[in-house]
Amino acid sequence: MKKILLACASGIATSTAVNHKLSKVLDEKGYKGQYRITQCKVQEVFAQSANYDFCVATTKISGEVKCPVILGIAFLTGIGLDKVVAQVLEEMKK
Repeated sequence: MKKILLACASGIATSTAVNHKLSKVLDEKGYKGQYRITQCKVQEVFAQSANYDFCVATTKISGEVKCPVILGIAFLTGIGLDKVVAQVLEEMKK
């Protein structure tokens, strides 16, 4: 079971939209039931990151994070989405 931390500014609106899109992609790629997504505020990433396999964030995160971070703004804009999905799938394989 992969644990994915999904971070946006408020931990509610943007991350909810990305959660739906990310879940759809993962389910379509055969990962249904093999992951758990937790939404949080960007400020919470530092404290929570050690407990997750990777993080998808809709904004840049600076500082010490204890898991890989993927910039997931493409889930909102559609620009460069294939590259971001490839990064997510690579983390799912680990």
